[in-house]
Amino acid sequence: MRPLQGLAFLLLMQSGGEALSHFLKLPVPGPVVGMVLLLLALRWSAVQAAVAPAAGFLLSHLSLLFVPVGVGVMTHLALLSAHGLQLVTVIVLSTWVGLAVTAGVLRLLQPKASEHAELR
Repeated sequence: MRPLQGLAFLLLMQSGGEALSHFLKLPVPGPVVGMVLLLLALRWSAVQAAVAPAAGFLLSHLSLLFVPVGVGVMTHLALLSAHGLQLVTVIVLSTWVGLAVTAGVLRLLQPKASEHAELR
C-alpha cells in the first residue's frame, strides 16, 4: 500500500506542475515544475517516507523504461542508416562542448588555490 501512496504523491506533484505551467503560462514544461515542487516537498520527513517505497520500486525496474526508446530506434533504422554518421558526430561534439562548458564554469566558480591558501 505504501508504494501506491508514494506513486500517487509523485503523480500529484507532476499534475500540480502541469497545472501551474499551464495556468501561469510558464516557459518551463509541467514535469520540470513538478520536479521542483517534489524537491521542495522532500524537505518533510513524512513526504520522504511516503515517496521512498515508490522511488525504490521505480528504480529497481528502471531498465523497463528504456524499452520504448529501443523500439523507437528499431522502427527508424532507415533514418539511422541514412544519417547515422551525422547523428554520431553531433552527439560526440555536443558531449564535448557540454563537458568543456561544465569544466569552464567549475573553474570560474572554484576559488583559486592561492586564495584558498590565504584563507587558512
